[in-house]
Parts: sequence; C-alpha cells; structure tokens
Amino acid sequence: MTQNKLNILILYYSRGGTTAAMANQIARGVESIANTEAILRTVPDISPVCEQTATAIPEQGAPYATLDDLKQCHGLALGSPTHFGNMAAPLKYFIDSTTALWFSGALINKPAGVFTSSNSLHGGQESTLLSMTLPLFHHGMLIMGIPYNEHALRETSSGGTPYGPSHWSTQPNGLSDAEKKICQVLGVRLATIAHSLNQTHAH
Repeated sequence: MTQNKLNILILYYSRGGTTAAMANQIARGVESIANTEAILRTVPDISPVCEQTATAIPEQGAPYATLDDLKQCHGLALGSPTHFGNMAAPLKYFIDSTTALWFSGALINKPAGVFTSSNSLHGGQESTLLSMTLPLFHHGMLIMGIPYNEHALRETSSGGTPYGPSHWSTQPNGLSDAEKKICQVLGVRLATIAHSLNQTHAH
C-alpha cells in the first residue's frame, strides 16, 4: 500500500538570505524521506511605523504564507533571524494572526521545530529558539529539537543547538557543513515523525 504524501511547511523570515539558506537545507532533509514534500513560505516585511504589512509580492524566493498553509501542513519548521534574542517582527506579526487556528485546534499534535541565524556568535540564538517555541506550545504542537547523538551538533564551532539549527551569519563561506547537516537533521526528524503520527491516526 502506498503511503500518503505528507507536507512539511518551512515558514521563515529572512532579510539577508541566511535564514532562507537554512530553510533550503531543512527542505533537503524533509524531502530525503519518501512521500514527503517541503513547502517553503515566507512572510512580508511590516512597516515600523504602523505595523502594516508590505503589499509587494516578491519576484523571487518563497511565496507568502497563508493560514491555510499552516492548517494543511503535517509539520512545521519556523525560522527567523535573531532580533534582540527574539524572532523578527514580521514573523511575530504573522504568528499573532493565527488565533483562529488556535481556537480550532488545527495545529494540535503536529510536529514542529525552530531555526535561527544571528550576526554574532552569542547574539541570543538560544533565547530566540526557545521563545519561538512558545506560540507553538500554545497551538499544541509537538516540539522537535536536535538530539545529542547527532555528531554535527558536537563538532560545530559556529552554530547549532539542541533547541534547533542556528547559524553565525558573519562567516565568509555561508553555512558550515555541520550547520547544513543540523538543518537537514531537523527536516528528517519532522518528516519522519509526521509519517509516524499519520500512520498512528490512520489506525
């Protein structure tokens, strides 16, 4: 019997392109698992004056996310640059619009993980990752991290935490091999757990 194809939503905000690069590595991990599709989505910038979202649709890169993307996904990877130890305002603005999904329980028992990048090595990566999980807990999602049996987590000298992938974005060559592996591991875990949960619910 053919297994149903599941999708993992990779929802991120990226200003300089680093978080987007991480999202692409997570997508590689997701799609290394059979019958799984990675759905890449981003969010618009917001005005610092009135919190109005930008209307221009990007000419390249991921499409803007909708609430339906969240509702229909089987798992979620949420990514943002580190801004003062927290997620960036555009992503927080989108997450704050998910109240209807919270009331309906649309995300309950779906696996989720978080990822971030920062300009400084000790710029608040871990506090950003931890704070990004808070709304996911409210939604009843199942939080996935990176277990310590992953060798890349012990070998990395630039980014990567048990709370999720991270990256020090001032490195001249972009993501390190260890950081790429950690991103891919998150994608694999989300896809694998999503399939396990889907099989359990099917029975």
